[in-house]
Parts: sequence; C-alpha cells; structure tokens
Amino acid sequence: AYQPAYDVTDRFMSSFNTKNAEAWGATFHFPSVRIASGNVRIINSAADLENSFATLGAQGWDHSAWAARRVVQCSDTKAHMLTTFVRYRADGSELSKFDSLYIVEFKNNRWALTARSSFAP
Repeated sequence: AYQPAYDVTDRFMSSFNTKNAEAWGATFHFPSVRIASGNVRIINSAADLENSFATLGAQGWDHSAWAARRVVQCSDTKAHMLTTFVRYRADGSELSKFDSLYIVEFKNNRWALTARSSFAP
C-alpha cells in the first residue's frame, strides 16, 4: 500500500491545484471524512468540494504542495500517511503550513482517499 498511497496523494494534490471539483473528487471514496477546526465534515460527492476553492481563494490561496509525506502504517488495502502541506499565494510566497493524517484505501477496485484529519482550519 505504500506506493498506491503516494500515487493517490500525488493525484489529490495535482487535481486540487486545478481548482476543478470533479477532478479533485475523483481522488476520494465517498462518503469521505474531513476532521479539522474542531469539526467532522462528511463529504458525499465532488459537489461538496466546490466551495473549498472560493473559501481558500478569499484567504489569498493560489496553490498547494506537499512539504512531507510518510506512510506510517499500512496493509494490502489501507495506508495511514502523515503529511505536511503548504498553501501558497500566487506570487509563490507561503501562506500557511499544516500537518495532517490521510487515510488511503483500496475499495471498489480502486485506491482513493477515505479520510483526512488536519490541523488546518
């Protein structure tokens, strides 16, 4: 599960940066869970991701990148990955940086993201 977890999170980040909810949503299993800011959010479809781009854009976000990723536990069908991601402004300056845990699973004949827990707001 090590390599599939890296492959999924590579696709997650590249599709997120396209600001296309359908493309980004293709990296998720639905429902998906996001734990952040003291809230648990259930994401049921790619349409539930659409507002993320406007919300982040209002904060000055332009794109994101991985600063670190490391699989800390895995089986043949699931991986727990510790990550650090950076949000950048359009000029390339760092907006923010957060640690998180991503859970990637093989279900329905494909590897995708099932849950995220982040220190991001």
